[in-house]
Amino acid sequence: MVRWTLARGLLAALIVLSSVPLSLGLGACLGESSAYAQGVIQNIRVEGNKRVEPETVRSYLTFSTGDAYDPAQVDESLKALFATGLFQDVRIKREGATIVIVVIENPIVARVAFEGNREVENDALASEVQLKARAVYTRARVQADVQRILDIYRRQGYYAAQVDPKIINLDNNRIDVVFEINEGGSTKVRAINFIGNSAFSDSQLRYVISTTQTNLLSFLKSTNIYDPDRLNLDRELLRQFYLKNGYADARIVSATADLDRDGRGFFITFSIDEGERYRFGTIDVESALPSVNIDALRGAILTRSGRVYNSDKVEKTVEALTIEVSQQGYAFGQVKPRFERDEAGHTMGIVYVIDEGPRIYIERINIVGNFRTQDDVIRREFRLAEGDAFNRLLVESARKRLRAIGFFKTVDIDTEPGSAPDRVIIVVKVVEQPTGELSFGVGYSTSEGVIGDISITERNLMGKGQYVRLGFSGSLQRAQVDFSFTEPHFLDRNLAAGFDIFYKTVDLTQQASFKQTDAGGDLRLGFPIADNTQLGLRYKFERETIFGVTKTASLAVKQAEGTVNVSSVGYTLAYDTRNLPAAPTAGYFASFSQDLAGVGGDVNYIRSVADGRGYYPITNKITLVGRVQGGAIEGWGGQDVRLTDLFFKGGETVRGFQRAGYGPRDACRDPINNDAVHNCSKDSLGGQLFWASTAEVRFPIPFLPENLGIQGAVFVDAGSLWDPSNLATQAVTLPPLPGGCSSKNLGKTCGEGSFIFDSSQVRLSTGFSIIWQSPLGPLRADIAEALLKANFDKTELFRFGASTNF
Repeated sequence: MVRWTLARGLLAALIVLSSVPLSLGLGACLGESSAYAQGVIQNIRVEGNKRVEPETVRSYLTFSTGDAYDPAQVDESLKALFATGLFQDVRIKREGATIVIVVIENPIVARVAFEGNREVENDALASEVQLKARAVYTRARVQADVQRILDIYRRQGYYAAQVDPKIINLDNNRIDVVFEINEGGSTKVRAINFIGNSAFSDSQLRYVISTTQTNLLSFLKSTNIYDPDRLNLDRELLRQFYLKNGYADARIVSATADLDRDGRGFFITFSIDEGERYRFGTIDVESALPSVNIDALRGAILTRSGRVYNSDKVEKTVEALTIEVSQQGYAFGQVKPRFERDEAGHTMGIVYVIDEGPRIYIERINIVGNFRTQDDVIRREFRLAEGDAFNRLLVESARKRLRAIGFFKTVDIDTEPGSAPDRVIIVVKVVEQPTGELSFGVGYSTSEGVIGDISITERNLMGKGQYVRLGFSGSLQRAQVDFSFTEPHFLDRNLAAGFDIFYKTVDLTQQASFKQTDAGGDLRLGFPIADNTQLGLRYKFERETIFGVTKTASLAVKQAEGTVNVSSVGYTLAYDTRNLPAAPTAGYFASFSQDLAGVGGDVNYIRSVADGRGYYPITNKITLVGRVQGGAIEGWGGQDVRLTDLFFKGGETVRGFQRAGYGPRDACRDPINNDAVHNCSKDSLGGQLFWASTAEVRFPIPFLPENLGIQGAVFVDAGSLWDPSNLATQAVTLPPLPGGCSSKNLGKTCGEGSFIFDSSQVRLSTGFSIIWQSPLGPLRADIAEALLKANFDKTELFRFGASTNF
């Protein structure tokens, strides 16, 4: 029994002792299995890479050796590698404690090409797409570039354009990318309509916006091609137009473009809420700045109580007051208009509140997007420069001026923080638009027959903001070629300087029995001297030749035959507040000009001409137009006024009379016995004094759609022309000339010519007009009856031709 017990104890001890190393070995094995289960990464291997270095691949991973394996980190690393755009495919797999990154690299672009593009140049497309030679190819970039190309074509009106990218595989994992383009046809604007407008007609509002309807001459310009960016500009142009004409509550509710069923054209519709028309109420100035001269500030105010509200006047007043405050020593002064609206009385009172703004300086002005226009052309529209005190209102005024010059499709001005808290960077972003234009017109005039003109104009020559024009015009009676050049900011000042060169020939055989040629040029300088007021100075030289004098011409005409040089200086002072450049309905225009000939040359005279026009809206659609004009010319230095320098009136001046139809005339009567003179032309001899006036009421023609741009008008014209030159009145004392015989001495060279009819009697006419703002330009047909006329005047019942703007 003892032995058995001892044996059992020894066996148990042996089992215990033998189990110790076994448990230790099993524990070690279990420990290794646990580490593997926890996924400690011992190695990262990259496979499939050819160009990209393994370290570059590893740099995008969110895990590294020694980290625990985490499926979430693997997923994040996979996304990061795809986001680089370097790889076409990426797989991450696990081989024990090793992570294997298997990549397939995206190819390298060897060349990017475009096929099928005719309307857009390769360079323009290449500058827009992201894919470039030696760039990494990705499908996302190709799709983005396809959309960019489509956007370019849509901006130019090609909404049917299609782009198909083709990939050409090359060796060494390189490819060529070819964008095959089917441009389709341009999508044009078929019609522009307005809803809600009662103050202004559709045709008037079409003159305000930049988009135009498609017409016979649309192939010469691109403004009839639908462009959504231009549509946004048109909304702003319409809003500003209403605000400048008294409609302070006006809103452009919407601007929609609907594609027609065949996909060839857009119908654009502007929905307008005009609101009521306001006038300025009480105008005052308040200042929180000490020692400010309030009287000087009031002198800079352009808004006047009782006048029609004009947002442009408010902005100019704010700018003028800001400058005045700055000149009084407050560089950070700011002006804010406080509007006091009286909805019942439809008045808008304004208090210009002046206080001190934040002390921020302009560190730099950066300009982007101007590939053609030079920086200084843009900078000169700012009344601010680097280092000046920042003023947001002056920056906004600069933005509006940049838009007004017409060089840019869009203008945006942003600000960025400068190098210090009190510094700001102004960033001007522009999108340029075409500034050249080829235009021509064809028409018919009852006085000249078929007339036509063609011109080439560039408003931003070589990106310098200069204006140049070459024009040709002619008819059966005249031909003219002229060239003009203008530098709008001469010597970097607000001076418009330029010159003109011209040559013209005119056949006046029917009116005055001679032909005339003029060749010469002029130098001119213009600048503003006050709000809406311009002063223009000029020097002109021309060589004038009268030839082709008929045998039956008057003695005064025959005496003028030959060539003279005319050298003159002159000026024009003009004041203009009209609300529209064409067919205005409100505002005034007045001008006075004088020219002094005799600064060298062969001719001495002084000529003065005054012109005044007023436009008053009787109703929203009916406008009263008035015009008064007058002139005088007189020789000096012992010279009389030559025939071709005198005034000739009729035609458009007093309708119902032919061109040069009234005024001094060779009466073709024998001065001795008052008998009729045979073979005499009854030439118009011109006068040294004239006046003329017009009263006209313009209105829409009933039953005609307003979008046709056709108006009717009734008018009364009056005027007179008298006082021929002494050269004409003394012509009867000249030696006998052939053809000046009376009926009593027919067939002989006899007599001393014929006497001149001259009378300051008033000529009066009345009539009806049809005015059409046609695609070929403004046309006008007048039916007029001469109510008061003098002996020897020449009248006409109907006149048709190009409209004169007045």
